[in-house]
Amino acid sequence: LSMSSKLCYAIGGAPNQVAGSAASFFLQIYLLDIAHITPFHASLVLFIGKAAGAVTDPVAGFFISKSRWTKIGRLMPWVLACTPFMIISYFFMWYLPPFVLGRVAWYLTFHCLFQALTTLFQVPYSALTMFLSTDQRDRDSATAYRMTMEMLGTLIGAALQGQIVASAHVSPHCTVSPLANTTDSWHDTASIPDPSDPLSHQVIYMIAAGVIAGVYLLGIIILFLGVKERDDPYALNSDRAIPFCKGLALTMKHGPYVKLIASFLLISTAVQLEQGNFVLFCTHAAGLRNHFQYLVVTILVSAVLSVPFWQKFLQRFGKKCAACGISWMIPFAVMLVTIPNLILAYFVAFISGLSIAASLLLPWSMLPDVVDNFRLQNPHGKGHETIFYSSYVFFTKMSAGIGLGISAAGLEFTGYKPGICRQSDNVILTLKLLIGAVPSILILLGLFILLFYPITEESRKETKLALEELR
Repeated sequence: LSMSSKLCYAIGGAPNQVAGSAASFFLQIYLLDIAHITPFHASLVLFIGKAAGAVTDPVAGFFISKSRWTKIGRLMPWVLACTPFMIISYFFMWYLPPFVLGRVAWYLTFHCLFQALTTLFQVPYSALTMFLSTDQRDRDSATAYRMTMEMLGTLIGAALQGQIVASAHVSPHCTVSPLANTTDSWHDTASIPDPSDPLSHQVIYMIAAGVIAGVYLLGIIILFLGVKERDDPYALNSDRAIPFCKGLALTMKHGPYVKLIASFLLISTAVQLEQGNFVLFCTHAAGLRNHFQYLVVTILVSAVLSVPFWQKFLQRFGKKCAACGISWMIPFAVMLVTIPNLILAYFVAFISGLSIAASLLLPWSMLPDVVDNFRLQNPHGKGHETIFYSSYVFFTKMSAGIGLGISAAGLEFTGYKPGICRQSDNVILTLKLLIGAVPSILILLGLFILLFYPITEESRKETKLALEELR
């Protein structure tokens, strides 16, 4: 693969991460403090939206596996067709409707649409990795390019959204550190939004959504012009397509795939909890209300810069060994929860970025190895790549939705009140648990399961040689 092809492929996936990053970091606080819906309804919006995207995954995998080859490929038409509708649904997901009673239904509808359309984009786009080259090094290199650009997209999304909307979450009434003020008047002071200008926050979020919609258009044009999809370079002429239901049953029985899914389900849920609650934690529990956007940028800059390091690391020491980097965030996150200090917060943000980069790069780098292993055990079937990718995205979205839904419901249960400067001690304790203890436990469980993942560097090379012999 040429460098330009890998770069164009990587850029094509960045806009999805730009939008996903903005939603991950800011949608929950937007729903609570700008749209003024209750934490329970916010948990419904977050969970049902993720569930809608998850349910779409196997459906997308089924129809994509049935697609016929066209002049621009079998996967590319899906990517192109869903992009305009994805832009529209994303824009309205950040729109503040003039009515109040149906506001929850509004956000639920457009969040579900956006998540479902994101799936229709993500499944064919991620499966495209298998149709760029038969060489494992090329695929790993393309995955590293993609992860670097996607992390850069995540950084751009969070930075754009954070810088544009920061003024909507800062109030002169809340300039005193909440850790040093516990009076009743502090609890009763409304901070967000400013009632004197009810339309200002809507305009701010519309500007951010419009900018990100423009990034979508640019990325999809570069992907279409710069990437050429190959017609299943692995299959023999005599091979027959595996029926979707049969293929799904076979993948769910494939040992390496089951272990990979189980491990990264827990790890990705931990990362989602960190992302979804980090801004709330900084705003309400750590006294870092005026620094959250810079801390988010620090996390993502660290993640972007560390992807090439992790790519070199896994090439030299192996993919399972590189997973140890995911655990680095645990002690520092616990320190931030117990010692809320500004300098420590930036250091924790930097370390968290390293761990997040490893957690995002590794599963997408290991998934092609699992597909090759499956191909070796089922040498005369084809068309199963989209089944692997769609079911993986399904499980990760489902687990993330459950995690975010439970966290928002926990805030409701402990008495979170939108628009006040200082939350109750129970809410602060809940945020600390969601940032420190819960992700730490999930990461440790995920890494323990990964110990039993059977594909090593030696077996990966053997599989490569065996597939070359078959071809």
